[in-house]
Amino acid sequence: MNRKFHVKKDDIVEVIAGKEKGKKGKVLALFPYEERVQIEKLNMVKRHTKPTQKNNQGGIVEKEGKIHISNVLVVSDKVGKGVRTRYKKLEDGKRVRVCRKSGEIIDKV
Repeated sequence: MNRKFHVKKDDIVEVIAGKEKGKKGKVLALFPYEERVQIEKLNMVKRHTKPTQKNNQGGIVEKEGKIHISNVLVVSDKVGKGVRTRYKKLEDGKRVRVCRKSGEIIDKV
């Protein structure tokens, strides 16, 4: 099953719901089967880890948690905030994401 989403890795997104509402960050990872994204320095969670060969110290590690994909919008440079997107086909046959408000092409072509 191939799932498609309105955000991609390295996009700048804005959170529109939850405790991190209104904050912006860069997408670090997508989890398509969970329908979640991981955003840089947002939704920080603490994990208690055992010492391993990789991490001799162990202890409490703080890392980014996952946020549901429906709670984020891609940030448009022209509008300056999170916007809904649609897909448009260019003359050369490429599919690109387009801002619904301004018509600006969001994908780096």
